[in-house]
Formats: sequence, structure tokens, C-alpha cells
Amino acid sequence: MSGISFRELDPHDRYKLLCGVVVPRPIALVTTLDDNGKVNAAPFSFFNVFSEDPPLVVLGLQHKPDLSPKDTTRNIHRSGQFVIHMVDEALAAAMNDCAIDFPSGNSEVEATGLATLPSVDVAVPRLAAAPFALECRQHVALAFGPGRELLVGEVLRLHARDGLIDQARMHVDLEIYRPIGRLFGNLYAAQRDTFALTRESHAQWLARIKAGNGAGEPSNESQ
Repeated sequence: MSGISFRELDPHDRYKLLCGVVVPRPIALVTTLDDNGKVNAAPFSFFNVFSEDPPLVVLGLQHKPDLSPKDTTRNIHRSGQFVIHMVDEALAAAMNDCAIDFPSGNSEVEATGLATLPSVDVAVPRLAAAPFALECRQHVALAFGPGRELLVGEVLRLHARDGLIDQARMHVDLEIYRPIGRLFGNLYAAQRDTFALTRESHAQWLARIKAGNGAGEPSNESQ
């Protein structure tokens, strides 16, 4: 098969294929402040961590159909500050409500009744219900055409719900965390079933292959 040429597809079909193939994706529930001091909240699944040194995350920002920037984009451009909240099973419904097309200037946080807490390094409040909150400032924004931007943000501070992080080892307890991932359409995925694959050195791999153990099988152990 020659595959599907994206040059021959309209953007909507490309979107459907990319969202259906690249799964599950983490969800960033982003809070910003508008010019009247209202807290805006919007979810993004074109999102991931990019670097630990410096500590960077990336967000794909989409403009409105008329190509004007959405509230999150406009607010970040003005202040350079935002907070990314990770979404767990308990926060899923509220996250979905924040995706409703509220009129510009309306606060999704107020409309959904989400409580906030003050941040430390940015003026933007964080959501009290989130398992993790990352205080961020804009590092660089790159425009790709009239309707898409790639935002790179520097993580200044991490807030975690009690019990989620073993600070002695800097490990996250997935059993307590219960994150969800974005699939496509109205579909999401829980991350309850995990398995471990041990990363070997080249020498360990060679020794195993020579011993005739093949490529190995994933275990049922949770990390």
C-alpha cells in the first residue's frame, strides 16, 4: 500500500486521522487571566512535555474559525502566564464542561463552580481539584499558518495533591493519580491497566539474545 497522502486530504480529514492514530494523548486543562481579571479555563489535548533542562511543555493552540485567537491564546500573549492542570478521572466531567463554547469574557471556572487556589510564581490562579498543576510562563510562541500556534512554556513550579508524589524518590503513584487520556470524538481512556518493559543495555540485550531468550514478553507488573 502507498498509504494516505495528506496533501490530498482536507484539513478536517487530516484532523480526524491524526487524532485517531496518535492516542492516548495527555490533556492540559489551562487556566489564564483575561484583561478583566476573570479566570478562563480550557482543555487542550495537543499537549506534551518537551524538555527537563530547561523544563518545557508544549501546547498546540487553535484559533477560531474566523482566525481570531481564542481566549487562552490571547490571554497568554498578553501576560505570558498560564497554569496547566493534569486531568484525572475525578476532574474529567468538569474538564469537558470547560470545553463548552462560552461567550468570550465568561469565566468557565465560575460557570462550572471550580474552586481556585493562588499560585506562587504567576498571577493566574490554579484549580484546587486538579491532581497536578504546573505554573508556567511563555518561553516562545511559533505561528504555523493563520490558525495554528505552537506555544512552548517554561514550568516554574509544580503543585501536587497530597499523597501523589514520593518526594524521596520523586515517583508518582499512578494508583492514586488515575489520569485520563484523550482519544478522539467523545472518547477518553482511563490508565488503570499498566505493564512494565525493562529497558536493557546493549550488552544485556546481546547476552539475552545469545542465550536464546528472544525479545522477551511484557510483564503484568504496574510501575
